[in-house]
Amino acid sequence: MKVSPMSDCHRIDVHHHILPPNYVDIVGDDRIGPLILAGKTPEWTPEMSIEAMDRNGIQTAVTSISAPGLWFGDSQETIDLCRHCNEYAADISRDHAGRFGVFASLPLPDVDASLKEIAFALDELNADGIGLLTSYGDRYPGDPEFAPVFDELNRRKATVYFHPTNAPCNQCQPEIPAATLDFPFDTTRAVVSLLFNGTFARCQDINFIFSHAGGTIPFLAERIARLQGRPGFKDHVPNGVVPELERLYYDTALSTNWLAFKSLFELVSPDHVLFGSDYPFAPEQTMTGSVKALQEMGLDPEVLQGIERDYALKLFPHFG
Repeated sequence: MKVSPMSDCHRIDVHHHILPPNYVDIVGDDRIGPLILAGKTPEWTPEMSIEAMDRNGIQTAVTSISAPGLWFGDSQETIDLCRHCNEYAADISRDHAGRFGVFASLPLPDVDASLKEIAFALDELNADGIGLLTSYGDRYPGDPEFAPVFDELNRRKATVYFHPTNAPCNQCQPEIPAATLDFPFDTTRAVVSLLFNGTFARCQDINFIFSHAGGTIPFLAERIARLQGRPGFKDHVPNGVVPELERLYYDTALSTNWLAFKSLFELVSPDHVLFGSDYPFAPEQTMTGSVKALQEMGLDPEVLQGIERDYALKLFPHFG
């Protein structure tokens, strides 16, 4: 595979995962592997990421923990694993200056522990934002009990990145990897939860990023907006559903095709679309294919440059 010269490494990847030491041992391949197309946990090291990034013109990747996340029913185990993952992410960011950013995890659904981890991650580890999953067991992010977490993130004007997971209600077709159907649908459920529980309207200073072009949100936006006329829902979206969806950010992971982009561009302006690779859960050939597909879509050069780099710099100017 051709290696890009470092001078060509301009892209910023907001959807890039890590597998810290002990994470796979604690979580188990039996929980991770079935979720993805490959059917097994990918091999990963920071060096493997950097080599793939260099070959694909990626300057900086903002790292996060993918599904199935950290919560498996034991609160203290989740707290400890979360701290391990966050400290590891901060370590590789320091050890490879300029190559990795950090979306720190939270030990949800434990709200008190999550508030403490927000302070630790943002104040002591200097994380670039917070990475969350679209659901935690049977609870979605708009759950009123999670409101203190989002209020604190709003106070801090944080960037919050969401990655989908396999919620219990997603198990209708267990023979199909969750990443194919269930992930986009859980992203949609998370967005609807944040809409109609009033989190988006209340937390106007959070920059929200959603994976995979927003799941099915662009296609269903008008259908979802019909709910704003329902009693009890309208009060939670005083600005309207579509205006709230328009201010969110969406990444390109597994979505660099016109079937997805036409719907996404109908919903948001291009400056709310950010490059994402989904590496290593999507292999390097997928990363390469995404870069190539973006370049071949006939986008205006300024829009292409924006998606690959400039729009992310509005959220993370220090990457410049």
